[in-house]
Amino acid sequence: PVPAGLPGDPGPDETVTDDSSQHGGRVRSFPHERGNWATHVYLPCRAQEEFLELLELLVSHAHTYVSSLAAMEEFHLSLSQCVVLRYHWIEPFILSLKERLASFHRFFCVADQVKVYINENKTRTFIGLEVSAGHFQLLELVSEVDRVLEEFDLPTFYKDPSFHISLAWCVGDLSSRLEGQCMQELQDIVDRFEDSALLLRVQWEEIRCKSGNKYFSFPLR
Repeated sequence: PVPAGLPGDPGPDETVTDDSSQHGGRVRSFPHERGNWATHVYLPCRAQEEFLELLELLVSHAHTYVSSLAAMEEFHLSLSQCVVLRYHWIEPFILSLKERLASFHRFFCVADQVKVYINENKTRTFIGLEVSAGHFQLLELVSEVDRVLEEFDLPTFYKDPSFHISLAWCVGDLSSRLEGQCMQELQDIVDRFEDSALLLRVQWEEIRCKSGNKYFSFPLR
């Protein structure tokens, strides 16, 4: 455990007022506080032109059910929840991640099953592509990331996770509007899209960790 009162620890009155209007109406999972760095481990996904064409078709169709849906600007597959790191924990956390992830090789996943997700506090709804192949390798990665999180007494990843790449989001829990008929229609669009089987076969080449405004990369072998 790191003792309290180290340089860089905020004083009791050093808090920041959060304004959800500055980030699309999204609500933070935890309040912003100086010295706390929101941290997330994930696999980045590079969007090809064809992928963006498919995304446009899906979001355009989903707008008939939820007009407030917005396409994601960046794409990834999460290997951790968003957790809070103290500033002075970042370096040892990254070193531990680097050590545990060093032996992993590049691998493929297939993400081709359309699914609706909501976050834990039900403030956001997502449409994502769930992984249908490559689950075992992802669980191995999560196991190592979880070990690092446990070293720092941080929450580990979800049990029996639904690995997915988020495509679009909206504020609030609007899952009831999107499930059922809408999901079936979106799945039909994915299945009929030209070369979708090849397009949605993703090769992972690196793992990243974002902590506050810092990015760290761990290339796979």
